[in-house]
Amino acid sequence: MTLSTGSARTDQAKSPEQAKTAGTARPDARSEATRLLCAGAYLDLDFRRRVIEELVEHEERPIAPSLGIDVVPVLTHALRARAQDVLTAVLLACLWAAFFASGIVNDDADGLPDVPLPWAGIYALVCVAHWMGQAAAGRGSAVYGVDKSTLRQALKGRASLRALRAVGPPVLQLAYWIAAVAALLEGVGSWTAVLFPLLLVLPVWMHRSRVASVMRLELGREAFARGPRALPRSRHHRRIAAAIDREQYAGLTIYDPSRPFIGMGRPYEPWSFVLELKPKDGKGGAPFTARTVVDLIRPRLEALRDSAAATSRDRLKDLEVEEFVYLPVGPHRPEVRYDEPVVRQHLHEAVDEGGEARRYFLRVRVGAWDEQVVVSVLVRVHTQGGMLVLEVVPHVLMPVKPEFRAVDVIAARGEDDILRDGARALLTAPAAGFASAVSAVRTAVAGFRTWLADPRRAVPDGPAGSVREIAGVHSVSLFQEMDISRYVKTVQDRIASGVRDALRCQGYETDQFEQQIVQVSEGGVFIGSMSGGAVAAGSGAQARNTAKDGGS
Repeated sequence: MTLSTGSARTDQAKSPEQAKTAGTARPDARSEATRLLCAGAYLDLDFRRRVIEELVEHEERPIAPSLGIDVVPVLTHALRARAQDVLTAVLLACLWAAFFASGIVNDDADGLPDVPLPWAGIYALVCVAHWMGQAAAGRGSAVYGVDKSTLRQALKGRASLRALRAVGPPVLQLAYWIAAVAALLEGVGSWTAVLFPLLLVLPVWMHRSRVASVMRLELGREAFARGPRALPRSRHHRRIAAAIDREQYAGLTIYDPSRPFIGMGRPYEPWSFVLELKPKDGKGGAPFTARTVVDLIRPRLEALRDSAAATSRDRLKDLEVEEFVYLPVGPHRPEVRYDEPVVRQHLHEAVDEGGEARRYFLRVRVGAWDEQVVVSVLVRVHTQGGMLVLEVVPHVLMPVKPEFRAVDVIAARGEDDILRDGARALLTAPAAGFASAVSAVRTAVAGFRTWLADPRRAVPDGPAGSVREIAGVHSVSLFQEMDISRYVKTVQDRIASGVRDALRCQGYETDQFEQQIVQVSEGGVFIGSMSGGAVAAGSGAQARNTAKDGGS
């Protein structure tokens, strides 16, 4: 296979957007979305589990394209958060063992245990109920207590049962303390029934302190912007991080045919049309290729970016334009090459071939709202068989979960907030302790499952999930929806103008194209010709076709 050196793409491949495989730091490594995802690894147990599952447990899968984020620090913090949970669980397990054992070894003269075993069982039930209540309240993690806003929402309307599940466990915890202290004062209880629950607070307090330190010293806004890039410590995880660095910003990605466009977000009004290439005045037009169209579309998009940068603060000033190719699942992950010459060769060969498996796209990306809303417009052109086929597939990555913004609240708390943080640890200890135990069990099961599956020797596969998509919400605000619509329509207008100019320059008719593109861009319906029948378009629209005998 030889590498062509005469195409226009050769010089363009070295643009800032395409410097993916050189190992240099990218702005995405310091983006707000990256910072929030790193914090989410500590705040949301389910998010952390899914990140590790996709990146570590399924090492045979290449990573999905990273749009506006750096996945390596997210994985690093997810692994660190899991390790902290395991350490906390081990300390708590030792204390629980001592709690139960103390009632066996410290017998009275009557042969009765000094610590009645029911006290340990009752407190264990309190911990389980507290953890279940936190989950019922919609908390991603039990470390930082119940969200008051969630409780206020739960108290409204038909959610009273959910509110009861959220409020009940703290009341149950208070009842335990009252009963234990009362029994101790009356001489029928044991001092360990009070002491051991207090000792169980210490590992949780230590856990909270470590997390707060990470939030303040590494994930605070200023600290994250100037701090070093977080990297995994173990050799195994460093190997995975190196593979992620090769893949996440490359100009090609591996995909499974049943799971296309992983990492791009949700589709946003995709459209396409087919046009017969008709030379003007019946004369033969110049050769018309997809490369011709792409080379005329790209300068218009870059001019849009330069114009926005010169006249406004609109996010279009940061618009990224790059060529991208999808490759079907084939060789094992380590065998796929992402170096720049190979990527350029794939792009050069795929742009005009119109194949089913290897698919070329021009990708236009706008990262808005501090990379909270990412709009990507993928364009594909076919020009085979005297036809022009234009496919435009916009996608939107939704904002990161708002609860991840708790990192700023935690980071703002100073080191002198010891008394207040101790009170929080006391209130959240039952749920946090049980959550850490659940996390430790899941870690052990996941480790055994990964060892058993041996993913490095598994059948090659494409990405099944995206770290950025996992952390997204399901809706956007009205302002964000307006911006998404504006970005998509503006980019589509530049694409349409590039295609129209390409037709004109090569000597082809443009009338039918202009009719179709106006109708599509306005959300209408284009009909080439029609005899009889009726058409209705839009929400609630109706059409009726009537014919009367003898009518004109």
